[in-house]
Amino acid sequence: MTFTLHGLAVSGGIAIGHAYLVSHATLEVAHYTVTARKVEDEVTRLGKAFDAVRVELSELRSGLLTDSTEARSELLAFVDLHSMILDDPTLFDEACEYVRSRRCNAEWAIKRQMDRLVEQFEQIDDAYLRSRSADVVQVVERVIKALAGKRNRMSTRRRDTDSIVVAHDLSPADTIQFKAQRIAAFVTDLGGATSHTAIVARSLAIPALVGMHHARTLIQDDDLLIVDGLRGVLIINPDERILDEYRLRAREIEIERSKLKHLTSAVATTLDGEQVQLFANIELPQDVEQVKEVEADGIGLFRTEFMFLNRDALPDEDEQFEAYRSVVQAMKGRPVTLRTLDIGADKALRGAERSEANPALGLRAIRYCLAEPRMFVTQLRAILRAAHYGKVRILLPMVAFQHEIESAFAMIALAKQQLREANRKFDDRVEVGAMVEIPAAAMALGTLMNHFSFLSIGTNDLIQYTLAIDRADEAVAHLYDPLHPAVLRLVQQVIAQAKRVGMPVAVCGEMAGEPQFARLLLGMGLRQFSMHPSQLLEVKREVLRCDCGDVAPRVIKLLRSDDPIRIREQLERINAGSTPVQ
Repeated sequence: MTFTLHGLAVSGGIAIGHAYLVSHATLEVAHYTVTARKVEDEVTRLGKAFDAVRVELSELRSGLLTDSTEARSELLAFVDLHSMILDDPTLFDEACEYVRSRRCNAEWAIKRQMDRLVEQFEQIDDAYLRSRSADVVQVVERVIKALAGKRNRMSTRRRDTDSIVVAHDLSPADTIQFKAQRIAAFVTDLGGATSHTAIVARSLAIPALVGMHHARTLIQDDDLLIVDGLRGVLIINPDERILDEYRLRAREIEIERSKLKHLTSAVATTLDGEQVQLFANIELPQDVEQVKEVEADGIGLFRTEFMFLNRDALPDEDEQFEAYRSVVQAMKGRPVTLRTLDIGADKALRGAERSEANPALGLRAIRYCLAEPRMFVTQLRAILRAAHYGKVRILLPMVAFQHEIESAFAMIALAKQQLREANRKFDDRVEVGAMVEIPAAAMALGTLMNHFSFLSIGTNDLIQYTLAIDRADEAVAHLYDPLHPAVLRLVQQVIAQAKRVGMPVAVCGEMAGEPQFARLLLGMGLRQFSMHPSQLLEVKREVLRCDCGDVAPRVIKLLRSDDPIRIREQLERINAGSTPVQ
């Protein structure tokens, strides 16, 4: 029987394939009593299950270390979180004590301890911490599978490209495993636009639908599925007419993607002759290969903190220098903008995790760097040394206060002095820029423009802080809106003020990589975009189709509106005026 379900499309495209059901029924465990002489056997069995899961997580982590996709760092963090939960004595020790005191089987004991921990998490006021209860469940599920002698691996019975993973929810560890398989799409009952399933799907460039509610219970293994990642539609057991229609649409999408490759060497110039620079964002040195493939104008954002995460010791100056130099030399004279450590919030150094009521508003980014001057100066020395080998710029994140600016420049001066004393080669004229990602910085821009050589608007945090929305909290993530009037006015205000004084300004957040926002930003006056390399050619196509002289007055009119619905309607009309690229 053919039927259709609707969900949230978090990664575009169309996939046609057969359902691969991921079972999460293992938490429905049996309860039985063991004899007194078998109690320690149960404890031993539980210990072996924990050891087996440690090995699985270690294997997953090792596989990720060779992964160069954008999702790598976030998935590593998930694996490390699950490892921490597994090693928490309140999980294992309490379960063992329950086996001994109640003479019950290991499965029942670990399930009971999980229920107790989940109940404790649900009493926490903080939404982010409360959501971590799901990670406890996922870890315990792996332990119960190990107790049953099952490996947490995808079945080898089908590894072809038409497998569509269908699950109630997918743990980070699950999604990492599927990265090694040739999966066509993901479908989950739970999740939002920022869930790990969405992150992995986008990194693999495959469709994904989340928030399906009851898909896992309604779909049977091997059902034929169509996943429409553009419209948020899932079709189960389609007839031949629908199949033919979607096969045609899928081919059209592939043809469009192949056409984009012809734009690789094209100069990003609008129809009315405006030159636009398209930069790429990277997280690790090996990402530079993707940057070169799309012939980006340079690296607009090197998120250096990902070199510091998921390791026991901080990288020393020489290790950082070698990594930065390799990128600078690979770019062969094209600019490389290195953002200093943006540690804090959801990105914490191992062993330096802090307990904060609201990490996003706590000690992070430039605040963290100034609180750890030795670490900060070490990084600055490495960056300055790498600048000797090409065009390098330093970008400071989350700057908002005059004293932060003064302290940061004092640290840069100290790093230079130490390099002189050590007789090290470095570039003494490296430009320093500031991230505009706090509303206060956007509204008092003069403070930044008096000290810095360039600006970069980080729309991800700017939207989050402007709208008071934690994107990691699924309860409010749907309210995250780049087209909110307040957000648009802040972005436009920064671009306009910088343009008036001739200061270079770029957008390096998610907005820069969304083709639907390209003409909007061009109409605001933006001429520098920075995005993930996989997005660059689509944005370049929009640039080539745009007439800034025509778009600019229409964008000014759009910005006067306070009605989000009207803003969207106006943007659709602006985008509808695209001229095909030959």
